[in-house]
Amino acid sequence: MFEKLQQAFWKALTPDLVPDQPKAPSPKAADNALAESMLAALGGSANIKSQQRLALTRMRLELHDPQLLDVTALRVAGVPAVMSLAGGVVHLLLGLQG
Repeated sequence: MFEKLQQAFWKALTPDLVPDQPKAPSPKAADNALAESMLAALGGSANIKSQQRLALTRMRLELHDPQLLDVTALRVAGVPAVMSLAGGVVHLLLGLQG
């Protein structure tokens, strides 16, 4: 009973993070791999210092050289929005398809 109440509470606070039914992760969701076109727009895999999925709709990346980032190519690759922050940190707003 307590678990159901707790799950309902967290579902209300974070609807995109708590699924209604547990689902088997898809291969794409299981690893944080980016598409080749996205990697090229980010300056290649060697330019990525770290990457972290923050939510179902957002990925945070830290780049070695932020000058290699090509926002136009990322949009062509299917990323609806890109948020560049100081220190080479980039947030990719992927939507539910990413």
